[in-house]
Amino acid sequence: MITTRRTRQLAASAVAAALGVTALAGCGSSDDTSSGSGGTKGSGSKTVTLVSHDSFNVSKDVLKQFTEETGYTVKVLKSGDAGVALNQEILTKGSPRGDVFFGVDNTLLSRALDSGLFTPYEAKGIDRVAADTRLDADQHRVTPIDTGDICVNYDKKYFADKKLAPPRSFDDLAKPAYKDLLVTENAGTSSPGLGFLLGTVATYGEKGYQDYWKKLERNGVKVVDGWEQAYNEEFSGSAGGKKAKADRPLVVSYASSPPVEVLYAKPQPAEAPTGVATGTCFRQIEFAGLLKGAKNEAGGKALLDFLISKKFQEDMPLNMFVNPVVKDAALPELFTEFGATVDSPTTVAPDRIAKNREQWVQSWSSLVVK
Repeated sequence: MITTRRTRQLAASAVAAALGVTALAGCGSSDDTSSGSGGTKGSGSKTVTLVSHDSFNVSKDVLKQFTEETGYTVKVLKSGDAGVALNQEILTKGSPRGDVFFGVDNTLLSRALDSGLFTPYEAKGIDRVAADTRLDADQHRVTPIDTGDICVNYDKKYFADKKLAPPRSFDDLAKPAYKDLLVTENAGTSSPGLGFLLGTVATYGEKGYQDYWKKLERNGVKVVDGWEQAYNEEFSGSAGGKKAKADRPLVVSYASSPPVEVLYAKPQPAEAPTGVATGTCFRQIEFAGLLKGAKNEAGGKALLDFLISKKFQEDMPLNMFVNPVVKDAALPELFTEFGATVDSPTTVAPDRIAKNREQWVQSWSSLVVK
């Protein structure tokens, strides 16, 4: 089960990211992101509650537009790591804490669907969403919202100082030149950690991935609970890592993490201090769904429509550092200039993940978790 101690997950840390680095409300807190007039805070027909992992972030003016268009005020209930948040919803199935759940990804999608968490709803504008992200297109139990690529990031200064080329592929990470340099998240407690594990399964196959992890273990890979700890405490290339005097110049993070290091630096550098090993990437897709038993079903449907609107989709990249799924959404210049483009990320079919996830994680744990 993906449960974590960390306070953000995936990206919520840092504006951090849903892919990158920022810290939004804490685990289990119920932050009200209420917008504008026209809605009533708290419970009631004019409030729609979005349950999410800690990484959810949106501009106030965007939520205000939603309120002006629909009359509903959005309340955001952040619940820790994506896996933690999902587990909490499964435990309260039928009596949900909110109306819409955001943040289940393709690595955990089968768990959510098999648990019967969602009421089917075909969101307005779904035809504008990229077809390869619509993994439940026949039943519409979930709606794709964003994509991101889980990849190894590297500290450019470290490799320049050592006159060592940074790794580019999974194979490179197991080479002696990179011994004791990599930190990754626990695949049993972290979405990025699980995504990185799945990337190795996709690359080396059912049997080969275990041999690969044995090589990484012998090469000194360090495993920590979650993204926050790995990126902001152990990785020497991040702003947080520099303050913590971190000594690992390689970390499992996201292709969109480098723009975070530029956006929040003062003054902003001309070049991102971190790079991306694009041959180590796994494609993550995040979804939202109308929770079965939602008290405000109409408001939940309106919110799902809004989450794939151009306004919201274009707001995501510099708030959650993820990629939009609608075809007409434009990316901001900072995101495209400093983020990495991943042309061929690894993927694993959801049904294959559903069948093998627990076995893969258990095997992985026996190899590297001490």
